[in-house]
Amino acid sequence: MADVFTASGATLSIAPAITTNPANAAAWAALTWTAVGMVESLGEFGDAAGTVTGATLGDGRMRKGKSARDAGDFTATVFEDSTDTGQVALIAAEATNNNFPFKVTLPNKLAPAGADGVMYFKGLVTSKRLNVGGNDNLVRRTFTIAINSAITEVAPTAS
Repeated sequence: MADVFTASGATLSIAPAITTNPANAAAWAALTWTAVGMVESLGEFGDAAGTVTGATLGDGRMRKGKSARDAGDFTATVFEDSTDTGQVALIAAEATNNNFPFKVTLPNKLAPAGADGVMYFKGLVTSKRLNVGGNDNLVRRTFTIAINSAITEVAPTAS
């Protein structure tokens, strides 16, 4: 059984806009990545299918099927840093209608010499909301990324 792990050490990176998905994990990895700094939290993401229904007259029962898969809208909350190149790239991406590649790295390598698990996807940056808060609040910005591709996962390794 695998050990559990915390999110401490997870990272988010962005690459320049793309029009087509890279063919495989190696092609995703070969992109030019810029780390996003001061990340406080990364939201949930991943495929979910909706339900399509229809009733039959003969037995009055609903029949159900799966609809198209949707990887969701991913949120990244950061502590505002106007000098961070990753945050600047996210703000610039929000001003466009382009899809950008994203990389989430998890701190879950299987041994000290191993590699962490990685997830790649492309998406639209649809918001860059600022939360100033009160006197004792750290100023945060929440980015929303509408995922527009399947998620390519690379498993963690031991070596």
